[in-house]
Amino acid sequence: MFEVEMKGRSFSLNLMHEEQSTFLAKESTIMLWHKRLGNYHHQGIVKMKSKSMAIDLPEFDARIMTCKACQFGKQNRKSFPKTAWRATCKLQLIHTDISGTQRTLSLVGNRYYASFIDDFTRMCWIFFLKFKSEIAGAFWKFKIMVENQSGNHIQILRYDNGKEYTSENFNAFYEEVGIEHQLTATYSPQQNGVCERRNKYILEMTRCMLHGKNLPKKFYAEAAHTAIFLQNRLATKAVKDQTPYEAWYGRKPSLHFLKIFGYLCFTHVPQIKRDKLDKKPLPRVFIGYSNVAKAYKIFLPHNGKIIISRDVHFIEDEEWN
Repeated sequence: MFEVEMKGRSFSLNLMHEEQSTFLAKESTIMLWHKRLGNYHHQGIVKMKSKSMAIDLPEFDARIMTCKACQFGKQNRKSFPKTAWRATCKLQLIHTDISGTQRTLSLVGNRYYASFIDDFTRMCWIFFLKFKSEIAGAFWKFKIMVENQSGNHIQILRYDNGKEYTSENFNAFYEEVGIEHQLTATYSPQQNGVCERRNKYILEMTRCMLHGKNLPKKFYAEAAHTAIFLQNRLATKAVKDQTPYEAWYGRKPSLHFLKIFGYLCFTHVPQIKRDKLDKKPLPRVFIGYSNVAKAYKIFLPHNGKIIISRDVHFIEDEEWN
């Protein structure tokens, strides 16, 4: 440090000047121990001293020093504020996302799934895709279905910056139908937290159902579809004193027909497809609920096909599993 005289409203340091004054710089005690303790935070060091949690600690300065090493090693992103705005009617805001690539293909060869969540009711729909480029067709089917059911029109679609959502065809579609699209900031999936949390919920329930009955991973699509079917009929904090199903349809869901995913069952074989001495029912595996009929989705182990049937007898005894 130097003593410099003011000249012309400025301080000009002349290093060639003969008379210079130097001062010894002494490092702060708190900064010294901060470094000795592996860049341990200031409040923690002060607490250890005040509570006598260690011996041979000196008295520390009250002021907090800025450490460059901590800026490089500890800096975190700013927290994402919880949005207070919620949709006030059906389809005012739709959250959507495509799940990551599944290493194992589903029974029909799908590798991805797209979820659509209505912000007002938190009703969720799921579509399975072989390629991410199929999202435009899935969204068109979803749009027609929900607008016919609710009588409202989709106003805002919120999604991440995935190329499948930002293509020229998709942008032209938004403009044509008058949908406002909201994108999250790059590397900020938290801004689409509704979908991120739902994807976590779907995968957790899917894993539980698959491993609960030791089913192979190729049944993940059926398990995920069943997870959405159930979640729409379960309570959620986002909708007060209602299930998403009731908030969307206006009536309470019935749960009497629910069965455990992966349970053994027997389905009736029509007489025309069997001999007089053949077994009337055959053992099958329950893998979900039909969206188009009041019936169950049944897997046929002998040929790997899926059928929709209402004539099902369930064996819910553990000795059969």
